[in-house]
Amino acid sequence: MWQWGRRGAGPRFAVGLAEAFNRLPGVEGLLSLSRRAEIVSAEPALRYDLLVETYDGAAGYLRRLLTAPFGVGGLARRIAALRPDVALCAMPGPLDLLPAAALRRAAVPFAVVVHDARAHPGDGLPLQMTLQRRLLRRADALVALSDHVAADVRASGLCAPGQPVLRATLPPLTYGSPPPPPGRHGLPVRLLSFGRLLPYKGLGMLAEALELIGPAPDATVRVVGLGPESPELERLRTLPGVAVENRWVPETEIPALLAWADALVLSHTEASQSGVAAMGLAAGRWIVSTRVGGIEEQLAGVASARLCEPTPAALSHALQDLIDDPPPEPEPADPRLAWDACAADLLAQLRAALLVHA
Repeated sequence: MWQWGRRGAGPRFAVGLAEAFNRLPGVEGLLSLSRRAEIVSAEPALRYDLLVETYDGAAGYLRRLLTAPFGVGGLARRIAALRPDVALCAMPGPLDLLPAAALRRAAVPFAVVVHDARAHPGDGLPLQMTLQRRLLRRADALVALSDHVAADVRASGLCAPGQPVLRATLPPLTYGSPPPPPGRHGLPVRLLSFGRLLPYKGLGMLAEALELIGPAPDATVRVVGLGPESPELERLRTLPGVAVENRWVPETEIPALLAWADALVLSHTEASQSGVAAMGLAAGRWIVSTRVGGIEEQLAGVASARLCEPTPAALSHALQDLIDDPPPEPEPADPRLAWDACAADLLAQLRAALLVHA
């Protein structure tokens, strides 16, 4: 299992899958991360098998990219020493053509988990989708986390003829110990919009929905995440009871942020699936989300989630309903059960597709 990102949910997803594979009988889940990944410093007890040096900033990435061909042989030898039967890229990143070449040299088949078949508006680095397309065409199989993404992978031609497209799920993403259930603080309902502050997150829709509700003494809203300043953020800042924090939230602060919230608000205009929703499920938070992309699949049957159409009026009604009549406390659940089920099902598919035998 490899994921060489430095920040965000990608490394945590890789850690969750590697740990789940390790809990399966007769399976060893090996983990490769970037030495600079936040999760490596945030969780000193974390077990990993192959740390790699990546880069800091654009200049560092360019240097690493230019020297990558000279590192294929050494990386192939390090991989061969681990003797993996199959490799899995947990989330594509800018340097993944290097491990792909090393795995080919080490004769190890690999699959790639495709989180997004297309770039969201305002999302991505230069050449990100071009590099992803090249990586996917080199893989022995692809893995989609929703039927929505699987269909998009096929429709957009990301998979080569005859290349298997496997299906998995995005289990709850756990950050620290579960916080107390929502609504026990005796204060107005706390609503949190969290994540990258980009156009597809529907921040304008959220602002209009809150304006339709009007001054809401029974709710406090925080919009927290990193993104370019925009008229939508300025509009949100002018609303009573709304605080906007345009900043990167490090791994170590996420547990406290989730604990503050009673409900997570996902005002997306489009989506593949949502890492923020996965965080909310693990933390036992209520969720209000627009019904777009793969989020509807992800939250299907979740009693603590309320879905609405992606319009300001529908979102305002859903939020007002939550404020007036909060749902029951979410039932406590062990996220490891979802991870173990995901790993067992994915392992069976990988064995069948890539002819890997125990």
